[in-house]
Amino acid sequence: MKTGIFVVDDHYMVIEGIRSLLQNEKTLDWMGHATNAESCLSFLKLHQPDVILMDVNLPDKSGIDLCKEVKQLYPAIAILGLSTFNQQAVIKNMIDNGASGYVLKNATKEELLEAINSALKGKIYYSFEVLNSLRKPEPNQLLITRREKEVLLLIAEGLTNAAIAEKLFISIPTVNTHRKSLLEKFDVKNTAMLIGKATKLALI
Repeated sequence: MKTGIFVVDDHYMVIEGIRSLLQNEKTLDWMGHATNAESCLSFLKLHQPDVILMDVNLPDKSGIDLCKEVKQLYPAIAILGLSTFNQQAVIKNMIDNGASGYVLKNATKEELLEAINSALKGKIYYSFEVLNSLRKPEPNQLLITRREKEVLLLIAEGLTNAAIAEKLFISIPTVNTHRKSLLEKFDVKNTAMLIGKATKLALI
């Protein structure tokens, strides 16, 4: 039996690139693609591939959240994270939410095939560059405290310092201190940049 492959990515160049790499593999069956989470879930109601190559960033939902949802609905499907992001937090979140591996979009054909075969065997696969990234010391932004994480999440919700202080039962100056600390740790200059970087790292 051939292994059914499905790709979820919102960039057609990526989809066509993967398809061209895998289309001549006799053991694989290209089942198609989806460009967002909604169309992926609609497809899965009728067809279940063996392996999904899933982008981490999708237009309507995080690939990390979609991975978790698909694994809950169809636990037999193996999912491989597919991304340009090589940050430890993103990689670990994808794996924690059920992915069987993580591959960068510049992966070779050999890496893709190795990742697919590894996922089918129930193993976790990391491409070479991803493995190197995981071996590096954690960046500063991952050393945030529990309270800083709470403040970060509330900032992302659009709450003011006064509202955050009231919600967490702390003083406004304390919120200011946590906000300044987050800006320093994430090496950004303002709240918009903070939220943007935290989102890319899948921390919010």
